[in-house]
Amino acid sequence: MARKVRKKLGELLVEAGHATEAQVEEARAAGRSSGMRTGQALVEAGVCKEEHVAEALAKQFGVEYLNLDRPENSNRIDLELVPDDLVKKHLVLPLSKSGGRLKLLIHDPLDLETLDLLRFRLNSEIDTAIAPKSQIEAFLAAQGGEAGGGGGGSGMLSKESLVTDSVDVTVDKSVDSSIDSSIDVDAAGGGDSAIVRLCSRIIIEAVRGRASDIHVEPMADRVMLRYRIDGHCHVRDNLPKRMQASILARLKLMAGVNIAERRIPQDGRIKMVVDGTAIDFRVSCCPAYHGESVVMRILRPDAVRIGLVNLGFEPDNLDVFNKIIRRPNGIFLVTGPTGSGKTTTLYSALDVLNRPDRKIITAEDPVEYNFNGINQVQVRESIGLSFPIILKSMLRQAPNVILVGEIRDREVADIAIQAALTGHLVFSTLHTNDAPSAITRLVDMGVKPFLVASSIQAIMAQRLIRMLCPKCRQPDENPDRKVLKLVGIDEGDVERGNICGPGRCSNCGNSGFRGRKAIFEMMVMNSEIRDLAFERAPIAKIREAAIRGGMRSLLSDGKLKILRGDTVPAEVARFAQIEGFNPNEIA
Repeated sequence: MARKVRKKLGELLVEAGHATEAQVEEARAAGRSSGMRTGQALVEAGVCKEEHVAEALAKQFGVEYLNLDRPENSNRIDLELVPDDLVKKHLVLPLSKSGGRLKLLIHDPLDLETLDLLRFRLNSEIDTAIAPKSQIEAFLAAQGGEAGGGGGGSGMLSKESLVTDSVDVTVDKSVDSSIDSSIDVDAAGGGDSAIVRLCSRIIIEAVRGRASDIHVEPMADRVMLRYRIDGHCHVRDNLPKRMQASILARLKLMAGVNIAERRIPQDGRIKMVVDGTAIDFRVSCCPAYHGESVVMRILRPDAVRIGLVNLGFEPDNLDVFNKIIRRPNGIFLVTGPTGSGKTTTLYSALDVLNRPDRKIITAEDPVEYNFNGINQVQVRESIGLSFPIILKSMLRQAPNVILVGEIRDREVADIAIQAALTGHLVFSTLHTNDAPSAITRLVDMGVKPFLVASSIQAIMAQRLIRMLCPKCRQPDENPDRKVLKLVGIDEGDVERGNICGPGRCSNCGNSGFRGRKAIFEMMVMNSEIRDLAFERAPIAKIREAAIRGGMRSLLSDGKLKILRGDTVPAEVARFAQIEGFNPNEIA
């Protein structure tokens, strides 16, 4: 049985008689221009009371509403369950804890970043109830600003913050046991064991939390720690500013870069064992105004072995992809911006082709994942080992398959094309927004149009979009028509499809999304497209010919996933390069 569609806040306030439809529309318009939410705009305009908005939010999200002005409700608060720094900082009040789940009284159910942070900090699944913000502030003021003993119940990760105001960071044994024993603190010069443990704990927690990146970013008065999960950054904590030098020095030491050099960017690597799995971290240190920003890309060994089916290919595109990568020669390009999954796609193809009867060589900058049976070469510009030098040497090694990390200039493009024309299958990437643009990009680099037309077999553009959590996604029987129009979905599609929206459960951390897959645009070269490439035709004409030849655009590929209930229209609209799209309008 389909779940009941969640009504909008304005509808609930109108039904309760607290506002008119005209007032709600006016508040929405004011909110769009000022960045204010509808409920807040109605309170600011004097249309609704804060209590009315909080009660409507509770009804909208299906959670309990508490009026703290009533003694029977305020007496339910148990401040011993949550550290006082979290209570005061995030204006949350603990109600109860049972079966590993903590019930918190909050004022903003849409602040998912705070809920994620609390889930991390308290190591507990969270249920919520809602009260007006002013009532929570008044309750804390009545306690004299003291939010409790900071105890935290049994089973929580720690009785204190991940990063405390004290350098004496306590790390539980489960975390200590996960730290790679190969890291010798004294030998590495990490004199402050608390900082050593803190940095290791940050890294381990990020890995366990499915993060793809860790961002350590110095600010004027703090050091912000963020994790990127499913493509979105989440603020994990704020580190005390006075710990900045020690933390950055420890991370740079682990990465094997010069800790005394703070003026120029540096790149390094960290190897650690987390929960029995060896994990690589690609570390980038970049000088910024308030100190060096450090980003650690988490490279899981299984990330590129998930299988072609799990990348997000529709069956017809998967068939084409499998045929292309098995051709004896030619160039196969994958395009898209940084972070769109190009490397994962190409490595997945190499994993399929990696057999004893094939010789595969790669030129990469940097080598991110190690493969048995594949000859991988790291570009090192400092000693003259550039892409062109490596490629020229590769051709004397008699390979069957060549992977060039990225075609950056004409010299690399020319060598890759010559390799393709002399009987090699060449994989590479290019930074363009869509598949047809790759042809004009190569011509703009200076490559002869007839070489582009004759050497390329196929070009595939891709983007990564978040997938709805399979355990809590729910039918969306009243989707936003404006967003549907942006992604090309009409009323007939809505009736025939299975459009879903996010739910909330422990599997996805109450975000409604878990994992990402790609949307693809596969352009296979045919005689018409080759003629257009030779004639230096504009991108629009090449795109029209590609669609006639069977290419499905990024938008159309995303549409299939929306109608199947795998993702939401807003995700596809964000990443399919829609003109006139404003993501702030989808709230």
